[in-house]
Amino acid sequence: MARRLAEELPAVRLCPDEWLTELGIDLFDEEARDLLERQLWRHALELLALGTSVILEYGFWGRVERDEKRLGARTLGVPVELRYLDVPMEELCRRVEERSAAGGRGTVAITEAMMAGYAALFQAPDADELSLFDTCDRNGGR
Repeated sequence: MARRLAEELPAVRLCPDEWLTELGIDLFDEEARDLLERQLWRHALELLALGTSVILEYGFWGRVERDEKRLGARTLGVPVELRYLDVPMEELCRRVEERSAAGGRGTVAITEAMMAGYAALFQAPDADELSLFDTCDRNGGR
């Protein structure tokens, strides 16, 4: 979805998984990921200030992280959309397995056990939080 939106809008898409892969860094290196995501966020703010649309292809697992990005972008006076896709765990596992089989940039093997652990950490946005974002004018989520 992020790739499609980047072409349609157009927008600059920033995906930490792809950057880590291109730099030869383990996708599970939390310290490197944190440093990279902070740098990509600074870059995103620079692009937004120049009037360029940006897509952050991050996990946005927690409300605090989503609030930080939303409020940071709003200080620049730009609208902020959240594309949240509520997908059942079985479908997520199927998609990850399919993506892993196909290979490609930023692809690593993720087990069902790993997916279950990630799901336990994820804080899904509720209706109140979703109302804080601008409404998407295209199909594919909010």
